[in-house]
Amino acid sequence: MTVQDLIASDCHRYAGGSSRSRIVKQRFVQLGFRYSSLLRKAQAHRSGLPYYWYRFRLLGLSKKSGFQIGYGASIDAGLFIGHRGTVIVNGEARLGSNVNLSPGVLIGQENRGRHVGVPKLGNRVWVGTNAVIVGGIRVGNDVLISPNSYVNFDVPDHSIVIGNPARIIHRDNATEGYCHNLVPNLVPDEEYSVKEGGSR
Repeated sequence: MTVQDLIASDCHRYAGGSSRSRIVKQRFVQLGFRYSSLLRKAQAHRSGLPYYWYRFRLLGLSKKSGFQIGYGASIDAGLFIGHRGTVIVNGEARLGSNVNLSPGVLIGQENRGRHVGVPKLGNRVWVGTNAVIVGGIRVGNDVLISPNSYVNFDVPDHSIVIGNPARIIHRDNATEGYCHNLVPNLVPDEEYSVKEGGSR
């Protein structure tokens, strides 16, 4: 997918379409879309004037919005950042398609213990306000992480994660009504899939 395709996929999540006029409008009305568009462009340039220009603009928007997503983060199609507020994503994290991030979300690194590393989130993952996801863990497809949850263990597909310490409730279509205006997955569900009984 090209950078423009990724930006169009992000726009579709907000507006239900990705025409040129919708992309322009969403940049004005949706701070999350404006940020993700700049992030996509910054990630596409590795050197030269565009490299510094997009990173400079992204830094300014980061200060304004509170969004801090590392340049190295791998983010598939259809990122949705719902509202203004602090959102921190480690630069080595991987997010699948159709991921929703709410204010106060932290996706970070764990430096010791069983789960050293950075999270990998699957397709159709909704992350609620003030949720914390840390460590070299895998969050499967169709997972809803409820607000204020602390997640440092693998989460199987089709799950709702609740609380701190967190517990899992299995449910088909866990993100139904939460992840909307979905775009086709860049990577098939099978690559992100986490079966029941993953480490906890």
